[in-house]
Amino acid sequence: MAAPNPDAPRGDKPRRDAPRGDEPVPRDRLRRLTARERERYAADHPTSRALFDQADHLIGRVPMTWMSKWSGGFPLYLDTAAGARVTDVDGHRYADFALGDTGAMAGHSAPAVTAAINRRARQQGGITTMLPTEDAEWVAAELARRFGLPYWSFSLSATDANRWAIRLARLVTGRGKILVFSYCYHGSVDETFAILDDAGDVRSRPGNVGPAVDPASTTRVAHFNDLESVRAGLEHGDVAVIVTEPALTNIGIVLPEPGFLDGLRRLASQHGALLLIDETHTLSAGPGGMTATEGLRPDIVVVGKSIGGGVACGAYGITEQVAARLAEHTRSGAADIVDVGGVGGTLAGNALSTAAMRATLSEVLTEQAFEKMGELAARYTAGVQASIDEHRLPWSISRLGARAEYRFSSPAPRTGNDSAAAADPELDEYLHLYLANRGVLLTPFHNMALMCPATEVADVDLHTELFAAAVSDLLGR
Repeated sequence: MAAPNPDAPRGDKPRRDAPRGDEPVPRDRLRRLTARERERYAADHPTSRALFDQADHLIGRVPMTWMSKWSGGFPLYLDTAAGARVTDVDGHRYADFALGDTGAMAGHSAPAVTAAINRRARQQGGITTMLPTEDAEWVAAELARRFGLPYWSFSLSATDANRWAIRLARLVTGRGKILVFSYCYHGSVDETFAILDDAGDVRSRPGNVGPAVDPASTTRVAHFNDLESVRAGLEHGDVAVIVTEPALTNIGIVLPEPGFLDGLRRLASQHGALLLIDETHTLSAGPGGMTATEGLRPDIVVVGKSIGGGVACGAYGITEQVAARLAEHTRSGAADIVDVGGVGGTLAGNALSTAAMRATLSEVLTEQAFEKMGELAARYTAGVQASIDEHRLPWSISRLGARAEYRFSSPAPRTGNDSAAAADPELDEYLHLYLANRGVLLTPFHNMALMCPATEVADVDLHTELFAAAVSDLLGR
């Protein structure tokens, strides 16, 4: 299969071929500098390039298709990783702000997690057995403490946790549709790949692969930070559950405006819908995500990836009220959540993943760790903002606890559509290559930086220095 074209645009929006009236970026210079950075990237990473070229049996030449989104035409190949550091097969060491796109929020191979994995796999044995361990109840109780929902079940990803929770919401409400926000992200759940177009109509998100049905038949879509659009979607009376992150994160960080999240709760209750809060990425806000920091009252919470310290996992929690309604359906025989009902997987809640979750939650992603991570993210944000201010760029940076991301618009986007319109694949590639060539990694498919407990002030200051140099170089100053 042919390698991805490094010149091809990435994402849902076309690349910009000419500057806009308010565009400070000289596009010809941007392309010359990007070509320079591509040449350096190729010259510095011959082993990664050779391994990529030899990967003839992998779709897109990568084990997971998103890995093909690395700038420069091929991905870096991993040699070692520890804490907030990654070393590639060509011997280059990086300050890693990608952290597995949140999966390694606890840091790479955190000692407490690796010890728990080794103990489970080597000393105790039984990685997966279809038998519960005491770790599962400990983890469920800790999630209940952090998020305030009493009952939990496990999956191997937040995608599955969302998918199963949506099925339960449909069961207990007797309704068929869900409501999501335009350009939201909830893993690969089919119903969530829907956006609002310029005419306000629901359509499949550009690039959506082989949807089983038109998402407009399963999904109502609203704009984030627009309660009237939410109300309009709920007034049809057919929405089982509002599915949302408390801040959009995978289209750039879009923070909620004051009163918006409380308004979601109020509207859901008024219209007989449940409210599902997906904290998979927004756990960066603190130990209990934004559910805790903002005092939210969801009916369902979903978490994933980061709570396992790198081991595949996910979980969803439900309230007493949802649990009682679920019990009524299972007692009557109307629903089978034990076997064929479509809400479980053989490896979910296995002994290895629950051991990793217990270690991560008890010893790594603690209150103290989040405090430090938040301080570092604030320092990172201030460093980027200083360059934006110095050069009077129409860009912005938003922070969500331990997570920060810059966007090529100002003020910061308030809806998913606004943020999608701010996409600039050319600028992304230049900045990503500039940073990677000098020892800093960002999330490859957007400009997200995440702090982990092992991130250091020196890592943040290196990014600040390089970002300032990249911008100055671009503007010829």
